[in-house]
Amino acid sequence: MTNFDGIIIKGIGGFYYVEVADAIYECKARGLFRKDGLVPLAGDRVSIEVDGNGKGTVVSIGERKNFLVRPPVANIDRLFIVASTVEPKPSTLVIDKLTASAENKGIEPIIVITKSDIKSADELASAYVHSGIKTLTVCSVTGEGVDAVKSELNGYISAFAGNSGVGKSTLLNAIDSKLNLQTGEISDKLGRGRHTTRHIELYKTCGGYVADTPGFAAFTLEEREFISKEDLPFCFPEFLPYLGKCKFSTCTHVNDKGCKIVEAVNNGEIDKSRHNSYVAMYNEVKDIKEWDLK
Repeated sequence: MTNFDGIIIKGIGGFYYVEVADAIYECKARGLFRKDGLVPLAGDRVSIEVDGNGKGTVVSIGERKNFLVRPPVANIDRLFIVASTVEPKPSTLVIDKLTASAENKGIEPIIVITKSDIKSADELASAYVHSGIKTLTVCSVTGEGVDAVKSELNGYISAFAGNSGVGKSTLLNAIDSKLNLQTGEISDKLGRGRHTTRHIELYKTCGGYVADTPGFAAFTLEEREFISKEDLPFCFPEFLPYLGKCKFSTCTHVNDKGCKIVEAVNNGEIDKSRHNSYVAMYNEVKDIKEWDLK
């Protein structure tokens, strides 16, 4: 047996493909992981044993700095949240739930607005001017903004997430044509994209790794994705300068008297749609106790 350290770049059908230097080994996972309820994920740093036939076994998984349930990927540095200007119609609440989840896990969110050749991205982008969140506009057809996305990939493990049909795979193909990812058409009947990505896979490109991930519209209320009402304000970067300065220490930042965040919204220093998303998310979790998630 030979031991190596590497990174899982793909998991499918119970097999895990581990990149070690310039080689990739097909591995099975030790049964101990299943017993402990631990599922190896793309992005995991692992140790493997390889036999004389080149077959490997994942023997240990390094400590994760974070992981996402949807999409299931570990050790992400940056989450690129892709939204289109048109079909499927963008939802700032969906985008803001994703940015908040990323912030809560110590992942840098970057918003990418696609299909600017069909409709201007200015209106959607304006909601994030004061947010402190990088917002890029791209058009995979003309190439506008693609180089800006490429420069944000260098040196990082990144995931691309967003509703089906927003153009994640098309964008990744524009970033690196060698990826040749499968793309799908928008379903006119459903008004949303068909799922075209069948598994999570990390692709080495632009000096980093990117994960193409299945599209999704909804967040499930799972413990690992749950953001408590106490933590939620810290997941909106533009709120940070005002936290601790409200009239009352119990301020919920919804419509409380003497709330500095509400005051900032009224003064145009925080975008109203961002605060609306915060209020919607706060109302979803305000009555949920931690033990309700067990």
